[in-house]
Amino acid sequence: MSEKAFLQIKDLSVQYTSDHQTIHAVNGTSLRLERGETLGLVGETGAGKTTIAKTILRILPDKAAKVAGGEIWFDGQELLGLKEEEMRKIRGNRISMIFQDPMTALNPTMVVGYQIQEAILLHNSCTREEAKTRAGDMLEKVGIPRERYDDYPHQFSGGMKQRVVIAMALACNPELLLADEPTTALDVTIQAQVLEMMSGLKKEFQTAMVMITHDLGIVAEVCDKVAVCYAGVIVESGTAEEIFDHPAHPYTVGLFGSLPDMTGTRNRLTPINGMMPDPTELPSGCYFAGRCPHATAACRSVRPEMKHLGGTHDCRCIVKGGEQ
Repeated sequence: MSEKAFLQIKDLSVQYTSDHQTIHAVNGTSLRLERGETLGLVGETGAGKTTIAKTILRILPDKAAKVAGGEIWFDGQELLGLKEEEMRKIRGNRISMIFQDPMTALNPTMVVGYQIQEAILLHNSCTREEAKTRAGDMLEKVGIPRERYDDYPHQFSGGMKQRVVIAMALACNPELLLADEPTTALDVTIQAQVLEMMSGLKKEFQTAMVMITHDLGIVAEVCDKVAVCYAGVIVESGTAEEIFDHPAHPYTVGLFGSLPDMTGTRNRLTPINGMMPDPTELPSGCYFAGRCPHATAACRSVRPEMKHLGGTHDCRCIVKGGEQ
């Protein structure tokens, strides 16, 4: 591959089959991430963010999901072409995922310490005692006393469960961490603590991270790069500064417009009208055209290409790309 990046997704398309219908969840998505960087993958519910992460880790449901096209390159290896036993050596070891809901990520019948120890034993040559000690160390790193090693998930609060899930994900010092809205279920104070802890651990282990979220405040706090996802397509990407200071795509502008303004210059929020298109019947032109205040006739018939705006800033828009 000519362009070497630590993680590169190229023209990825993923489909689900349900009730004899084809759901187009991801539609030609391309992403790039360098070692040690944090990429914020932003978009509303149903944009395809979690599907992208699960495809990287190859944990999509076997019968319902299908990768219809594309490539995923990780540190020089193409993941989609690997055999399952080869992928198993990477999953949980070199690439880990923090799932959105810690209640479903943890086994309620097993003590939390053993669930961390299990991953260490699977991917490292060590004794059970060594793995247990390391699992206790990981609990300490996420702010949980090692004395709680033998406690069950139901004995922890929501924030503490999420800390356990983070400890599981980081137990093998992964090179890439996929964080799927890891703070959504937490209150603001605990959210800030967990984000600070994740940032510290990321720096300590030199881990690259994809932060999946719909919270632009989190993106501003922890991300180096931003990719805005809409209907399974990246519509805008760039550094956090480029996206926050000069949002170009109407959808990105709409996301910022729907945020509360703490300066007091606006009295009302500006919502994005309408809904995302039906993923079983995507329109022929721009997927955002039906909700876009700047849409032209061309927008409804021509699929826009990604246009370079300068620096690392790219935008998928006919109007903003200068084609009108």
